[in-house]
Amino acid sequence: EDSNSSMADDRIAGWSEQEWGYEEGVEWGLLFPQANGDYQSPINLNSREAFYDPTLLQTRLTSTYIMCRDCEVINDGRTLHIMLKSKSVVTGGPLPSQHEYELHEVRFHWGKENQRGSEHTVNFKAFPMELQLIHWNSTLFSSIEEALGHKHGVLIVALFVQIGKEHQGLRAITDVLQDLQYKGKMKTIPCFNPNTLLPDPLLRDYWVYEGSLTAPPCSENVTWILYRYPLTISQVQMEEFRRLRSHEKGVELMEGSDGLLGDNFRPTQPLNDRVIRAAFQ
Repeated sequence: EDSNSSMADDRIAGWSEQEWGYEEGVEWGLLFPQANGDYQSPINLNSREAFYDPTLLQTRLTSTYIMCRDCEVINDGRTLHIMLKSKSVVTGGPLPSQHEYELHEVRFHWGKENQRGSEHTVNFKAFPMELQLIHWNSTLFSSIEEALGHKHGVLIVALFVQIGKEHQGLRAITDVLQDLQYKGKMKTIPCFNPNTLLPDPLLRDYWVYEGSLTAPPCSENVTWILYRYPLTISQVQMEEFRRLRSHEKGVELMEGSDGLLGDNFRPTQPLNDRVIRAAFQ
């Protein structure tokens, strides 16, 4: 079930070959010029400045997610990925009419402490975790690699996570995290239901804006849908994530490094001339 990290990296849609990290002062823009663009993510979402757009409700945003069998969960030393094989799709809402966006993977961003961790902030408030469901336009493209950076190519649905009662749907993940402690570890779980990651069945309360990937190469032309209502996980589940490590087993740690994954979020980027639309008043 384990495999070396280079293989794990290959599985993750080789978004960027170069080494990069979340350390202080690391300038992604030097290696990845797209990171200097005007439409970068994440952003701070000022709810009062969001523009209510009733047209978003004309075609309902619909998630047709299917239970995934034999899902791979990977610790790549930067984040945790769930790679989905089932044909789960999102349509409608702000997306181009009749286009299907297929769910490729789920990524997690979290803080070492509860007051930080999410990539996006709402009115400058951060959540302890943000979960990102990464989709690609399977109507126009034949793979996520082909879709990256193209107009209408990628959709990311983001959910904030708060601490409270246990999240049943994520137990399938948190129960196996002890086997994924080190970078490069991979585990196949028998089933995972992505529907458990959606807040309310009608999917009406969301914000939408145009941005980028939040990890190198930071390609733009990404449509972001952010749900207003957070998911809830328990403090115990949160701690399971915080035990994950950013290094391979047995590796000497750099001076001053605790070797723990966490604080793996990109700082918020300028909104510039973008408009954030809301599907609710």
